[in-house]
Amino acid sequence: MSKQPIGIFDSGVGGTSIWKEIHSLMPSENTIYLADSINAPYGPKGKQAIIDLSIKNTEYLLEKDCKLIVVACNTATTNAIDYLRANYNIPFIGIEPAIKPAALQTKTNAIGILATKGTLSSELFSKTSNLFASDVNVVEQIGNGIVELIESGKLYSDEMKSLLKVYLKPMIDANIDYLVLGCTHYPYLIPILLELLPKHVKIIDSGEAVARQTKAVLEKHDLSNSLMTKPNSRFFTNGNPEIMTSLLGDKFTVNYLDF
Repeated sequence: MSKQPIGIFDSGVGGTSIWKEIHSLMPSENTIYLADSINAPYGPKGKQAIIDLSIKNTEYLLEKDCKLIVVACNTATTNAIDYLRANYNIPFIGIEPAIKPAALQTKTNAIGILATKGTLSSELFSKTSNLFASDVNVVEQIGNGIVELIESGKLYSDEMKSLLKVYLKPMIDANIDYLVLGCTHYPYLIPILLELLPKHVKIIDSGEAVARQTKAVLEKHDLSNSLMTKPNSRFFTNGNPEIMTSLLGDKFTVNYLDF
């Protein structure tokens, strides 16, 4: 049993979608969420820059005595998690696009992947795609501009809807029946995506699976906090705290961090 917090970091506010799944599955766990919004998005950055930012985030969470770290960023996972696991003696949970379930379940033999450049161009994504989707028409789309709009509080803007229409058109034309969201910011787009996609298209993100994996790793290492007390959920950002508050709700306090 451990009352130490679970650490979670992302390039911005998007990983709060992962935090929500973790908090829902393990309501007694203490958590610390770190949003590196000033450097969002990570997608266009080179591999070494992404590793360096991930090290900085990890060091901060370790200073806060975290017992496990969730890399709640697809780009950071695909580019940096091997380095983190090799250099820190703490469990890390990573995130990658859920290509496997989409490829195995598709009936139209076509799936869409909406992700950042850093994820789609990574070795891990290529390996996963080749392993599970080599016989499937995979329509990849880099989500340029999406993270920036969410980080600036324009989630439900006309600009966002126009951008998504452009990105979804090749997928709809290819008759996809699954859309895989390859960035933790993107689950916040689901209400808009449901408006724009044909009714038969199913949307898949990794949040629930990540929460289950986090729970399993905590139990494996005997790190679970089974005390049914009110958890301490702390949120930090080096961007605008109001953006994260708008996604979490007013009952949570978001702290500005000069980081």
